[in-house]
Amino acid sequence: MSGLTLRGLNAGYPKRPVIGDLSIPELPRGKITVLLGPNGCGKSTLLRALAGLTKACGEVLLGDENLMSLPFARRAKKVVFLPQSLPQGVHLQVLESVVVAQRASGGNNASQAQVLALLEHLGISHLALHYLDQLSGGQRQLVGLAQSLIRRPELLLLDEPLSALDLNYQLHVMEQIVQETRTRQLVTLVVVHDMNMALRYGEHIVMLKDGKLVASGAPQAVITAERLAQVYNVRGRVERCSQGRAQVILDGVIGV
Repeated sequence: MSGLTLRGLNAGYPKRPVIGDLSIPELPRGKITVLLGPNGCGKSTLLRALAGLTKACGEVLLGDENLMSLPFARRAKKVVFLPQSLPQGVHLQVLESVVVAQRASGGNNASQAQVLALLEHLGISHLALHYLDQLSGGQRQLVGLAQSLIRRPELLLLDEPLSALDLNYQLHVMEQIVQETRTRQLVTLVVVHDMNMALRYGEHIVMLKDGKLVASGAPQAVITAERLAQVYNVRGRVERCSQGRAQVILDGVIGV
């Protein structure tokens, strides 16, 4: 089954377009695509446009189906968007909140055992009976990921899912996202700022600047010293560590 292809996508605000005539070749199923770019380049706007949450026009092809032509309810069954932070003040137990998210998708109801198994995979089964408004930001982010995965989307959009997590949970969560993406053959698009996390887990990279595509392709073909300078205004290089893993080393700032 084909992945996700964008053709001539425009998105943003009535008086301030953010994404302009953006076309991206097919993003694969079963692999993590990492979305990179400086602050304000349009990463969050792009995810919201793909989810149907921001005014947009153009073609967004998931397989052979143009998501832009679908009613919002049908689109929401195929696409799940997890923002940087969940709403505050929601007084639901974690277990209940995941069940509610699954039912809202209109699919077959997951059993309590299935929900608990997912929470266990994410390392938060001990929070099942805790209330959302009593959790830390990082814990809420993990619950949001559980709410997203239980809906079994075809397209999973994650906006900085690691921002509130410590190092241990960053690695754990990315491992789970990789596993779920491969097992379910999802198209998964993840925004991160950490270049080394992108090199570690990204199997495909999309790099934006000023709402335009800079590059799309294999991680080490996209993340280069030249593009670090072009897109981020920093001097840097990609080198291999003692274990053979590619890493970005920053040497300084070119400008602001």
